[in-house]
Amino acid sequence: MKQGFRQSMAWLHTWVGLIPGWILYIVFVFGSAAFFQYEIDAWMRPELPSRTAVTPRALDAADALLLRRGAGAESWSISLPSARGGSGLSVSWSIPGQDRHDRKEITLDPRTGRELGVRETRGGFFLYRMHFDLHYISVRWARYLVCVAALAMLVAILSGVVTHKKIFTDFFQMRFGKGQRSWLDAHNATGVLALPFHVMITYTGLVTLLFTLMPWAITANFADRDAFYEASSPRPEEREVSGVAAPTMPLSQMVASAERQWQGTRPSYINIEHPGDLNATARLYPERSDWAGSRHSALYIDAAQARIIPLPEPVKGGASMTREVMVDLHTGWFAGYGLRWLYFLSGLGGTAMCATGLALWCVKRRTKLPDPACPHFGFRLVERLNIGFITGAPAGIAIYFLANRLLPSAMAERGEWEVDSLFIAWGAIFAWTLARPAKRAWVEALGAGAVLFALVPIVNAATSRGLGASLYRGDWVFVSFDLTMVVLAIAFAYTARKVLRHQPKAAPARRNRNSAEAPA
Repeated sequence: MKQGFRQSMAWLHTWVGLIPGWILYIVFVFGSAAFFQYEIDAWMRPELPSRTAVTPRALDAADALLLRRGAGAESWSISLPSARGGSGLSVSWSIPGQDRHDRKEITLDPRTGRELGVRETRGGFFLYRMHFDLHYISVRWARYLVCVAALAMLVAILSGVVTHKKIFTDFFQMRFGKGQRSWLDAHNATGVLALPFHVMITYTGLVTLLFTLMPWAITANFADRDAFYEASSPRPEEREVSGVAAPTMPLSQMVASAERQWQGTRPSYINIEHPGDLNATARLYPERSDWAGSRHSALYIDAAQARIIPLPEPVKGGASMTREVMVDLHTGWFAGYGLRWLYFLSGLGGTAMCATGLALWCVKRRTKLPDPACPHFGFRLVERLNIGFITGAPAGIAIYFLANRLLPSAMAERGEWEVDSLFIAWGAIFAWTLARPAKRAWVEALGAGAVLFALVPIVNAATSRGLGASLYRGDWVFVSFDLTMVVLAIAFAYTARKVLRHQPKAAPARRNRNSAEAPA
């Protein structure tokens, strides 16, 4: 019999959900954490003071340090602390003739300008980049994979709404201990609870990678991408070194000029080309902590003559402005802590939706196997990938946090080793679960995740400062981080316990149509 529209959508929903499902799960796990990128930075750099705005005294100290130790450099870079914390006042420079990657960088206290010894770490920035750049593969291919997965996610959401004709009714009928029915209820509930968020975050995520997915708008209207960026973000003509010495405008004056130009918005980053030369040029970028920051473009200053360099208005039509709004919606730069927590919890709902959907695929098909105790290779492959991805990625993040506290501060390439430790732990869980029966693999991997997340606040208390000390100091970033780790540990332990105690119901005996004992 020819399938109806809803049945065909069920087939589509199943397969576009399964094939890219593991990538989508990674995107949701790391993307959810990225909503608190700066707060994670603050926890992973405990040497930094809490959220503190930079003072003129600290800017003067940065000026003096750059003049003393960065004299003759090709450029100076100054990164100002974020309003949400997690960063100090960082200055760096590169000397001509040296490798451009071998930049000298020093972090200063944003209040006093005193040099700080801050541990090397990739912090929350790695979690943010991981959700769309992945790791260990080229950025170009990673973004293609994420784009394809996001497109599949959009199709899965729309086809899921069509397939489940009672999707909103089923949301209020959460049934526990019912096997496949319970998995479907959990999948429906986590999908429907934040359905507007899932549609928004998926669509706007595709918009952020618009030119990766559809570059033809640029190629049809511009000679190359550089011409497009020149039109959309005009820059002054590059100036060569004049050879005439001239004092560079003080940083405090640059910051004050930017705040006046941007009507109160602070700069987040300053780059000065040819410092100490008559043709020195400073480029300042606004902090994106609210809607206002995203509306301002970079500011260029003649650093020797202390004047703003006028630029032509960027070419921006309705499409460009719409894209900017969608990018802001996706990243949540503008969000206060209440809305940011809502983003985060909705992201966890998307994570659970992907996890329950992947698990449901196996639960649903196990009952149809000729011998459920000895499934075929394809089924076993999907099942093991589910266990490895669903349990391994969060456990790897817990190891990432533990490595931040346990690796020696003076260790070479310490930040990279933190990242490597995440994937080593993830790979170890994959290898372990391959050698174990499926149920034991689930229980042991979930239990390992619970232990690792529980260890994070304990190790933090032993090596930095614990929950009690953070409460006493009123450091709510540290308090929230430790409590979140405890909640995640409890969630993993609870799930492991439910899987351990679950007893699958025996499959009903198949009715023999020729049997004389068939009930009337």
